[in-house]
Amino acid sequence: GLAAINLVAVIIAIFVGIGLVSKEIERRTIYTLLARPITRAQFVLGKYLGLALVILVNIGIMFAMFLATVKLSGHPIHASLFQAVELMLVEALLVMAFALLFSTFSSSILSATLTLGIYVIGHLTSDLKTIAEKNTSGVIKSLTTTLYYAFPNLETLNIKGQSAAGISVDLGFQLIATTYGLLYTGLLLVGACLIFQRRDF
Repeated sequence: GLAAINLVAVIIAIFVGIGLVSKEIERRTIYTLLARPITRAQFVLGKYLGLALVILVNIGIMFAMFLATVKLSGHPIHASLFQAVELMLVEALLVMAFALLFSTFSSSILSATLTLGIYVIGHLTSDLKTIAEKNTSGVIKSLTTTLYYAFPNLETLNIKGQSAAGISVDLGFQLIATTYGLLYTGLLLVGACLIFQRRDF
């Protein structure tokens, strides 16, 4: 179902994304690539857009198969399903941007660890806010509040529960969530380009 589509997209985003730049550096093929008439920013963005297209096609195929299954089983196809899969794509693009950012300055293993950590924490930010509001300890409250604002709120992009129940979200929320995810992604890509431009090879 939707959860499987989301899981596959995130796995591709993380475990392929972490190697976009770091593997080129580790294999020393980066020298050949950078000898071509392209800027480092173009190299980074080209890698990102290439994998983004792969994820888009993958999600599209899996979603088409899912819709066919829903139709054949006699269940109605709600608009909420399309809303959910659109936000899944945004989440995958955001997670992949983190993976790419980390791959510009760290190894594949460290990049995977950092990206997975952010993915998990990103889905727990609402819980962190609740802990901060209810906790009386100043240290814990400060820590959870810092984590809440420092990490992306990936739960904003998760409406699979509502979608499975056939409940559509407000179009305003859909637009805000999409904009939030894409802006965050854009900032990470800018960061990745800046870091990669300053690296010495």
